[in-house]
Amino acid sequence: MGDQFRICFICGKLGGVDGVSLEVDKWIYVLKALGHTVFTIAGKYIKPLASIPKKNQIVVDRIRFDSPEQHYYENLVFPYLSGQPSSLTKEMRNSIVDKMTLFGSDVANTIYEKLKKHDIDVLIAENTNAMPMTLLGGIAVYQLATERRVATIFHHHDFWWERSRFSNNHIEALLNEIMPPSDLGSEHIVLTSYAAHILRSIKRVRPIIIPNCEDFDNPVQLDEYNRHFRKDLGFKDDDILVMQPTRIVRRKRIEDSVELLAKLVIKYPDIHKKIHYIISLYQGDEPDDHYVDEIKQLAKNREIPLHMISDRVFSQRGNDKHGKRLYTNRDVIANADLVTYLPVWEGFGNALLETIAARIPLITTTYLVYKTDIKITGLKNIEIRDTYDEQAGKLMVSDKVVDEIYFLLNHPQEKNQIVDMNFDIGKREFGYNTLSHKLQNVLNDYADEIRASRKRLEKSKLLYSV
Repeated sequence: MGDQFRICFICGKLGGVDGVSLEVDKWIYVLKALGHTVFTIAGKYIKPLASIPKKNQIVVDRIRFDSPEQHYYENLVFPYLSGQPSSLTKEMRNSIVDKMTLFGSDVANTIYEKLKKHDIDVLIAENTNAMPMTLLGGIAVYQLATERRVATIFHHHDFWWERSRFSNNHIEALLNEIMPPSDLGSEHIVLTSYAAHILRSIKRVRPIIIPNCEDFDNPVQLDEYNRHFRKDLGFKDDDILVMQPTRIVRRKRIEDSVELLAKLVIKYPDIHKKIHYIISLYQGDEPDDHYVDEIKQLAKNREIPLHMISDRVFSQRGNDKHGKRLYTNRDVIANADLVTYLPVWEGFGNALLETIAARIPLITTTYLVYKTDIKITGLKNIEIRDTYDEQAGKLMVSDKVVDEIYFLLNHPQEKNQIVDMNFDIGKREFGYNTLSHKLQNVLNDYADEIRASRKRLEKSKLLYSV
């Protein structure tokens, strides 16, 4: 056991069911078990965090994803988001960056005061300097890390150049400088070997790889609470529930899952009336006004019953204002007969690990990170090669895949052997013991910088005390 630190996560949004919020919850659990004291700073809490005291959950409103400043600047500098092609002169671009930097400095001052007040030793910046969802927050964290020398661990989940809505922009020099920075005094953590390769190549930093993890010691399973799910949502005990445990965004390729189910029920009509396709989460932070309607229309055309239930799925169990039970995403997965996960691109795959921990069969594409960092562990899932019919715009699904799905639905013994094996592999490779070991190593290696940062913050408090 190394030093015990006062650690503060910072993010534009926490307490939701998005991948970043979920991973922060896991890290908090592990860091507390290691003896550290944890705080959070967020622009917005979808729900208060259950894992730390309310007084440790700090709000800095200006780093919200939906703050007025964020909306104003992202519409100026990201043409895709405004929906209007714009052409800015060099002088206009420089002026915008100068104003953003000035506002970001003000936000940095606010955060710095919070750090001093709560005697924070080290910041863990959750995607603030990888995706420009909070521009002022990214600028502020950059300044805190590089100018005020606050010990900062950047935890990158995905990057702005991987999203077309951000890669076309008017502030590329700024983004290259701060997202992420390459300052020697900071530490960087990424989810995959591919992300590590990219950062080494373009930023000349050597990040540490910590994959998404899952609590395999306390896996979700059917219990007295979530056994009500089928009845509450109007499903029968013998219905076949196929679950899409993600947000509704185009890169998840939800249309491919609908087409897959259509192919399944055409070949095996005996299960058509039992199949129900459930999408558990909301539309998400990737604006697309038409995608939800497209999915609804496709499901209708293919005669696949579609259920969008995000109003009943939250980060914690409870009741809505009408007294109806609220379920976690894990609760919904535990009630599934199959899970579809067919993205064209993922930073890692939180929903994939949740499915494996719940011992539910998984149908997945062999997206890049799956091939490089997940498949090699020996997991056995129903895999669909990430090959697309360019003209039709569809994932190419073989009859063999359809047969595999039908076989698992009708052979519980073989299904159980597969999901039990996957569970054991998942626990070994992606369990909390692995996460605990990796996080402790990071903090041990970075301890000298954290202690130096603590001294600088203490000195700053003395200099400005009255």
